Amino acid sequence: MISVEQAQAHLFNLVDPLSSETVPLIHAAGRVLAKDVVAMRDQPPFAASSMDGYALKSAEVEQHAMFKVVGEAAAGHAYIGRVGPGQAVRIFTGAPVPEDTDFIVIQENTQQTGDVMTITEPPGDHDNIRPAGGDFSIGTTLSAPRILTPQDVALMASMNVPKVSVIRKPVVALISTGDELVMPGETPGPDQIIASNTFGLKAMLESKGAIARLLPIARDTVSSLRTAFAMAAGADLVITIGGASVGDHDLVGQVAGDLGMDRVFYKVAMRPGKPLMAGKLNGSAMVGLPGNPVSAMVCGYLFILPMIRAMQGLGSELQPLQQATLAADLDQNGPRQHYMRAVIENGAVTVFDNQDSSLLTVLAQANALLVRPPNDPKRAKGDLVSYLKL
Repeated sequence: MISVEQAQAHLFNLVDPLSSETVPLIHAAGRVLAKDVVAMRDQPPFAASSMDGYALKSAEVEQHAMFKVVGEAAAGHAYIGRVGPGQAVRIFTGAPVPEDTDFIVIQENTQQTGDVMTITEPPGDHDNIRPAGGDFSIGTTLSAPRILTPQDVALMASMNVPKVSVIRKPVVALISTGDELVMPGETPGPDQIIASNTFGLKAMLESKGAIARLLPIARDTVSSLRTAFAMAAGADLVITIGGASVGDHDLVGQVAGDLGMDRVFYKVAMRPGKPLMAGKLNGSAMVGLPGNPVSAMVCGYLFILPMIRAMQGLGSELQPLQQATLAADLDQNGPRQHYMRAVIENGAVTVFDNQDSSLLTVLAQANALLVRPPNDPKRAKGDLVSYLKL
């Protein structure tokens, strides 16, 4: 068996950043930016009013001063002409500030009668003008790689960028294996259960920007597994769930080997998730996950999502461990690294009593995995421990 850290290093070596593609900006949110985006214009491209009011010369601004209103400026409609002494232009938010003016008196501090405006309240010191380039200027860069947020999309739209270069979405083929499985909605036989792992993993992967192809269940026969692997051809990553152990009906490793898989490891010193297998199969990375539902999902968080990030060009950084205090005593850990389902609340971590790897109800209630190193000694209530946030 190898350690979790060794397994993660091997898995990173199985994948490379994917190629890029160009998509319309409207479809860019959540994608990974492949190339820097550089502004080719200033924003705003002109000095603009930040308030509704009157544009005039700052040297003439004082309470009780009176001005002749000689025109109007609105967003998209600049005032064309000069503004002389004792003159003002009615202006609205977003409008270009007229030449010869450098101060906006807000309308709440004024009164207009006919074409005469009077400053009725102290105008203050703020000029209420957004300078040209005050938001960004030519050369401002949105750097890659980054997962594009709605804020990023708004910024690029303001930069007048209609299309953007992003990393191609990783394609992942998900294969559940086992005679005991049927799909949700089907009627299971007396010895069968519902397939859940592929659905949880598909949701996990697609929430992080991958395309997950859920293939038909592979039965415990060589021919069925060969067919499943053939259907997975072309995927960047092939994931099998179940069938990777050493039982008489666990045929995944055998069939994958017959098809040319170059295996890099089998078995990881961890709980849950010990029977983990990985390698290269016909140019695609392949990972064989355990069949127990919690084991598969925990391995998804620990191993598969970091691989997806690496394929997206986001590097090999792992999710950092966080720390909290124990809410109750814990017995000594065994020889394998243990990822225990837990709840973090008010800075304290409470570990569920039953850590059986078949219990999805416990995983559904958890918001963290308490990480216990191999042979970790007994821990007392109040001890500082490490955890991964789910």
